[in-house]
Amino acid sequence: MKKVIKWFMIAIGFLTVVVIAMLLLLPVFMDVQKYRPYIERRVSEAVGRPFTMGEKFKVSLFPWAGVSLSDLHLGNPPGFDEKDFVSVKSFEIRVKLIPLLLSKFKDIQINRIVLNEPRIALIKQKNGKTTWEWKEKESTQSKKNEIKPAEGEPGKGFSLKSLAVGDISINNGLILWIDRSNKEKTAKKVKKEISDLNLKLLDVSLDRPVNLKFDARVDGYPVSINGSIGPVGEKPGLGAVPFDISVNALKQLDIHLKGRVDNPAENPEFDMAVDVSPFSLRKLLAETGMPIPTGMSDPKTLNKTAFKAHLKGNPQKISVSDGILNIDESKINFSVNAKDFSRPDVTFNFKLDQIDLNRYLPPKTGKKPDANKKSDSSEPASKKPGSKTDYSSLRSLVLNGSMRAGRVKVNKTEAQDINVNISGKNGVFHINPLTIKLYNGDMSGKVILNVKKDTPQSNIKLKLNNIECEPLIKDILEQDLLKGTVKAVVTLSMSGDNVEQIMKTLNGKGEFRIKDGAVKGIDLVAMVRNTDGAYGFAGQSNKKPETRFSELYAPFTIIDGLFKTTNTRMVSTLIRVAVSGKANLPGETLKFRIEPVVVTTSKADKKKMKRSEVKVPVLVSGTFSSPKFRPDLKAIAKDNLEKEVFESKKFKKIFKKKKYAPYEDAAKSLLKGLLDEKE
Repeated sequence: MKKVIKWFMIAIGFLTVVVIAMLLLLPVFMDVQKYRPYIERRVSEAVGRPFTMGEKFKVSLFPWAGVSLSDLHLGNPPGFDEKDFVSVKSFEIRVKLIPLLLSKFKDIQINRIVLNEPRIALIKQKNGKTTWEWKEKESTQSKKNEIKPAEGEPGKGFSLKSLAVGDISINNGLILWIDRSNKEKTAKKVKKEISDLNLKLLDVSLDRPVNLKFDARVDGYPVSINGSIGPVGEKPGLGAVPFDISVNALKQLDIHLKGRVDNPAENPEFDMAVDVSPFSLRKLLAETGMPIPTGMSDPKTLNKTAFKAHLKGNPQKISVSDGILNIDESKINFSVNAKDFSRPDVTFNFKLDQIDLNRYLPPKTGKKPDANKKSDSSEPASKKPGSKTDYSSLRSLVLNGSMRAGRVKVNKTEAQDINVNISGKNGVFHINPLTIKLYNGDMSGKVILNVKKDTPQSNIKLKLNNIECEPLIKDILEQDLLKGTVKAVVTLSMSGDNVEQIMKTLNGKGEFRIKDGAVKGIDLVAMVRNTDGAYGFAGQSNKKPETRFSELYAPFTIIDGLFKTTNTRMVSTLIRVAVSGKANLPGETLKFRIEPVVVTTSKADKKKMKRSEVKVPVLVSGTFSSPKFRPDLKAIAKDNLEKEVFESKKFKKIFKKKKYAPYEDAAKSLLKGLLDEKE
């Protein structure tokens, strides 16, 4: 028995020496070059594309099984300008053979994998064909014979006992993307490239983190990635894979990503923290050739931007929590959850501390646009005439969220404690509630936006409570027209997605009630008292004329952009004022009549008015930006004609006579007609 064992061990040793000798000597005496055409032909048949190899073809078997190839070219299908889909200048791999064979390919020890100057061309033609589409070669029988995981073990996967790679390197690579699919005649092809691509994976192992170094130029701009990934575990693609990497773009944008990916091969899920260090967005855009298109009032804006958030999700959903976005002196805390990306269902919460939007708006030139000046045809129009906005993406959106803001300033208007809740689905969106504090009062309301059809429809209901009119009108309209505190209820409906359409389709009703205020630009009390300066004619006083009142009540209706009021009234200590008229909102024109009624109890006023016996109606015309006030002299003349002529004893005495009686009506019509003639 001992002799048997002894000879068996001798035989095993002898065979081992023979195998090792063969592995060492075979590459020396075997001409591997004669197999090159055979390999090229079989690869071409397998992929359905031309494949060629260079003459430098080397094979080694012991102690490292290695292959070294050069000038590899995998061609594109006919019809593409680029000859090669993939080309590689040289490729080398060295694997330790004995552990690989003894472990049945579960113990992989690789000395190095080196890929020099790989080039990949990703092209999409006008007809939709791409370089990465492959012909279906697999037969039905081969699909039936495909090896599938055993039932009850869906997640078992491929298991490795050990993996060790000293160095994986990709040197000076290039990835080219060309898109010619835009069929418009004026459209240019889209070309992007990642050049100078270098990748190193050091000390690759299943049970240790893998060090990663990557750098490249994306369209000429430098990008680098450094960090670690793993360990990946004995079943690559299954389980959790942690990572901790840093990304640097254009040598100023630093992004730190830390977290893990679970089951990346089957049901991938990720959980990571994102931290973007403060950077200048203005400089970043300028360096990428995309500077901020319109100048901003403050050139110091967008010089400090930072971002932090926690991201978690999978291909079906994503959540962003603990989000912080810093833009200059403003801070936004936010969270977002999205799922079902085919029909996006999004919930969100945004909270802004403060922002001065004036810093980000173009500076005011102080010049009004010339309506007669033709637009420069060379400037691209934002929207072509007759084109319609596509709202299909909004119709499939499900939305539910809230937005808060502590303080927001636009132009001269400053609002506080803004609270907006938004919800919607199937193309109908609700903003309810909407609350804002401004000008020592508050505004509340609700809005409905319907985009089920191509033309959006909106309904708005607003309520204003104790808002100061004077600063509001000055800041928004830059006009000094009215002062007092206003309470109002307004209901409006409109259609369209531009100002012109909205104004023409504007309908609604409402009422304004202003307490303890004044109408600027006209002094009706001075007018009734017949004093200088009633219309600002005095010239000696720097004080602008105004009419004070205890209450101004203005109900109104709007029909297709035409504002009308017939029962607006103002109560003052001396007079009552009734206002009627209309305003064309699309044309921004005014046409109102103000009629004062004397209610004074002052003896001096009564004595003076008895002497004059004149009450002067006022006509308001012009535009919103430049209203004009003038006395209604025609109405005064008609009133005096009635009282001073038709009601006079002399007139009545004349037409009491039989021979003149038939002409009384004709005389009245003739005199009235003179006043009715157009000026």
